[in-house]
Amino acid sequence: MSHGRITTRFAPSPTGELHLGNARTALFSWLFARHHGGRFVLRIEDTDTERSKEVFTQALMEDLRWMGLAWDAGPGSAVEGEEYHQSRRGAIYARHSATLDAGGLTYPCYCTPLELDLSRKAQLAAGRPPRYAGTCRELSAEARVRKSAQGISPTTRFRVPTGKFVEFDDMVHGSQRFATDDIGDFILRRADGSAAFFFSNAIDDAEMGITHVLRGEDHLTNTPRQLLVLEALKLRAPTYGHLSLLVGADGSPLSKRHGATSVREFRERGYLPVALTNHLFRLGHSSGENGVLTSEQMARHFTVKHLGRAPARFEESQLNVWQRDVAHHMPLEESERWLESETPRDIDAQRRRAFIAAIRPNVLLPGDVARWRDVVFGPSPALDESSLARVREAGPQFFRAAAEAAAANGANLDAIVDAVKAATGARGQALWKPLRLALTGATEGPELAPLLKAMAETSIHQRLNRFAA
Repeated sequence: MSHGRITTRFAPSPTGELHLGNARTALFSWLFARHHGGRFVLRIEDTDTERSKEVFTQALMEDLRWMGLAWDAGPGSAVEGEEYHQSRRGAIYARHSATLDAGGLTYPCYCTPLELDLSRKAQLAAGRPPRYAGTCRELSAEARVRKSAQGISPTTRFRVPTGKFVEFDDMVHGSQRFATDDIGDFILRRADGSAAFFFSNAIDDAEMGITHVLRGEDHLTNTPRQLLVLEALKLRAPTYGHLSLLVGADGSPLSKRHGATSVREFRERGYLPVALTNHLFRLGHSSGENGVLTSEQMARHFTVKHLGRAPARFEESQLNVWQRDVAHHMPLEESERWLESETPRDIDAQRRRAFIAAIRPNVLLPGDVARWRDVVFGPSPALDESSLARVREAGPQFFRAAAEAAAANGANLDAIVDAVKAATGARGQALWKPLRLALTGATEGPELAPLLKAMAETSIHQRLNRFAA
């Protein structure tokens, strides 16, 4: 229980990887709690026994930890007697279900999926919103006995009161009003006796002392149903806020056709958690803070007043802006750890550090290291016809002077440049382009001086001397 403190929650279903939209919901819920000095709860909604997998539960918890979203209560952080997996909370749902049954607020429904589908299609064809038609609401006791004798296992539906309105203030969308006549009686328990989402989700929020719920706006129409259940059970309802949807650059729901959509995919590609959270922080949440923020700073500046109603567009190019900023300004020691798997194993610590220091302004993701690893530690780079012509245009005298300076002074770029200038008078692009091409095989890239510090002196001399004849 929250004991009066603001308490938020993230309640994923472990039926797949953590989607970016759900990751943003978790982030906003965590930030809201931290902003108010409250608690953040993680609850695993795994009542879908066919699709819920423990491997997904472990993976999403790992993703949350990677993002820095530690939970105050939940799996691994529960005191004795607390349970945060819905699949293990059946006794709690049964107790509240019995209360509703005893009050005459539920009834068994024997309608088959086919019958429900035909009813839904008929309502849509007639221009009416699809809702349960109440077929089994007033079945007599005898009719129920006959249905059961046919071997039909009933679901349990909640009796939605007629002629009323459910009203609440949404933290994002403002005042909301739903007519109960448009809702229809909904399922509380499935035919196998397990609790349905409308029921278990609402009960858990009340039992766990959740005071504020941030979730996707696709749940907005679920809220009046859950408020009806909580009112019937005389349980406290949380304050709801329904977040705008996360869409792709083209405005359609974010999906695989837009590229990576899960936290795991971005992690495996080498994106940094601070970059991802800073990008998500600004998707559907306006902020006057332009720079990279720590989690604590984001919490300080997070407010529901800045949550927008329009769909938020996720664009990887914008994530790359944050990634580049974070990657290029992190301490060198962190860069070494981040890029460790991509650096050669057979070089000493000093050369490894020199290599990373030289290339990191040109690295967005760890996969970018391979190009410069080949340049620095591989054989002399091959040149295409255009590059070869540019090098030959500089002339053998140019490279004899450069090679002799490298032999005498090692990786000292200033000494190499001074020798070339003295021997040929070359300046500007006429000096730097041939020199860079001979050493790296490219006309652009990391600064040459730090790059040469990582390169073997014999390699520097060899690359220059091959054009000296």
